[in-house]
Amino acid sequence: MQSALNADNQKTSFDFLSWFEELMNFSLFNLGESKLTIGLLLTLAISFLVLFVGSEWIRRLLVNRILKKYHITEGTRLSIGTMVKYILILAGIFSILQTNGIDLSAFGVLAGAIGVGIGFGLQNITNNFISGLIILFEQPIKVGDRIEVGNVNGDVIKISARSTMVVTNDNITIIVPNSQFIDNQVINWSHSDRMVRFNFPVGVAYREDPEKIRNILLEVAKANKGVLDKPETDVLFEEYGDNSINFNLRVWTSEYVNRPKVLKSQLYFEIFKRFREEGIEIPFPQRDLHLRSGFENLKN
Repeated sequence: MQSALNADNQKTSFDFLSWFEELMNFSLFNLGESKLTIGLLLTLAISFLVLFVGSEWIRRLLVNRILKKYHITEGTRLSIGTMVKYILILAGIFSILQTNGIDLSAFGVLAGAIGVGIGFGLQNITNNFISGLIILFEQPIKVGDRIEVGNVNGDVIKISARSTMVVTNDNITIIVPNSQFIDNQVINWSHSDRMVRFNFPVGVAYREDPEKIRNILLEVAKANKGVLDKPETDVLFEEYGDNSINFNLRVWTSEYVNRPKVLKSQLYFEIFKRFREEGIEIPFPQRDLHLRSGFENLKN
């Protein structure tokens, strides 16, 4: 009796294995000289999953562990990591296809069809993708840079294949197509380093002593923690204006690259306070009106 049960179990297991093998070998369609079976499709899916997960893991290891030891800037590390990831994915795809016996010559027709599609409807996507590769290689911008392009002003937080994410001072994320950074003029406030100079105009009345004004402005700038000591702050006597003598306070900073208005506000608050303490007049527009005719008739 037990022998009969064992025989039935073995037969059931054999039938299941035969059915499973037949299912895995079931041909869905032909791709050139290769047959795309369910088993091959599952193998490709698992292989591609491992490829993408593994390439992302290698990218993070390279950026956060290996390159970090060499004191490379964050933006450069991320660019190198992204390029390595793309290379691994491209090489891995061809390796997986060849290992599983896929006839790559069959992709010639598919590539031609994709080329036609790109020519008619995907040129913008292709343009942005190629622009993204140029950005990663040439690094006109990188993660962490303060940039201006068009009406967008903010910090670069991510550069992907198609677009770049920029966060403004209002914590608004703007998605900018990569082609914008190649085709248009881009201002990068921190391309070589994060030290920039800002110019803040200051006007006082004509009766004030310019040398005294210069000393006050230098003292205010020196007392601000966001202003660098080197290079030194300087004050230019800009011009004789219509209602004031105008100065230009030029300060260097690395802390307020992405917040110039905050630094300007801090300095102006303190300048106004010092001017009031010193009795220095801040002028306002004045006009002299001369009336030469017309009053004779009014007197009569």
